[in-house]
Amino acid sequence: MSKITVWHNSRCRKSREGLAMAEKIAGEKGLEVAIRKYLDNPPNIEEITKVVEMIGIDPIELVRTKEAIWKEQYKGKDLTNEQIIEAMSLYPKLIERPVVMYNDKAVLARPAEKVLDMF
Repeated sequence: MSKITVWHNSRCRKSREGLAMAEKIAGEKGLEVAIRKYLDNPPNIEEITKVVEMIGIDPIELVRTKEAIWKEQYKGKDLTNEQIIEAMSLYPKLIERPVVMYNDKAVLARPAEKVLDMF
């Protein structure tokens, strides 16, 4: 069975909205939803790189630049894409959420309706 995968943070309202949209679509299409609590189970460099490619964005577009970790350690530095991805793998709190994936497509589900773009 095909599944929709969601990198999810249950404490985030936008993430909960994205998950709800993914679950709604999954129900309509007979798909399974796999929830990855990415703060507890952080994605590695390869996974983040793949998601960035699947969404079709620059890595910085996946970063929560208002997070204290970003401001204290990375803001204002001239970072390569690889360094930005490494920062997200070291500090998963920096990853914007929710990321929703299906087959070879992914979206940053902000707003939640962006999940519809994959179908």
